[in-house]
Amino acid sequence: MTTQIDKLISIMAQLRDPENGCPWDLEQDFSTIAPHTIEEAYEVADAIEKNDLEELKDELGDLLFQVIFYSQMAKEIKAFDFESVVQSINEKMIRRHPHIFGDTEIKDAESQTKAWEEQKASERQKNQSNGLKISALEGVINGLPALTRAAKLQKRAARVGFDWPDTDQIFDKINEEIEEIHHELDNQGSKERVSEEVGDLLFACVNLARKLDIDPETSLRLGNSKFEKRFRRMEALMDMDLEGKSLDEMEAHWQQVKKEEVK
Repeated sequence: MTTQIDKLISIMAQLRDPENGCPWDLEQDFSTIAPHTIEEAYEVADAIEKNDLEELKDELGDLLFQVIFYSQMAKEIKAFDFESVVQSINEKMIRRHPHIFGDTEIKDAESQTKAWEEQKASERQKNQSNGLKISALEGVINGLPALTRAAKLQKRAARVGFDWPDTDQIFDKINEEIEEIHHELDNQGSKERVSEEVGDLLFACVNLARKLDIDPETSLRLGNSKFEKRFRRMEALMDMDLEGKSLDEMEAHWQQVKKEEVK
């Protein structure tokens, strides 16, 4: 394992060699590589969703390469290197699992999740040089996908007691948000106002998913896949010719596709 990691680090160093390196790799910096990292993470998730372990192996390699890339660029400016990245995560994992590497007792996964969040909150507090109290929402980064970030914001708020006691209130909130969208449309509200209300509705739906212990990002990906599969089947039933067809015709074939799924 170490030999292969060392080889990959060496390959990256050659790609970034100022004289004989790859022109594209040499042009990159942290900000230009970041979008590629996000894309690679999604490709990992896609391979998992498809249960394609061979593809997953390849995509994990691509994701690992992103870490090596950042580490090489940081090494060049004497900030850190790959070894220090590994050291940092080793120390963090040991610190955040005192029930494994220490003498703390944690009885179940729920207690572990709570302890994990408390540990992270403590670390964030220690990182504040002025010693002032920080927001419960501190550290939920803006760069996350919107659904994921919404769920994380809600979880943080719930930790300090700002949460609906059960799903009934969330359903009421969803209905309330739908009514507010209707109100804006009926009163010819601006696109910005309608967009804001739609955002509130989506936020409430994420809250419902969170309360049901469902990851909203994963749930929507499954919904996307289901829609794509059904739509492609509907196209096939209509000989790939939807131009000029009525909505009623398409809906009839759509319902046929749904019936096929339950056979």
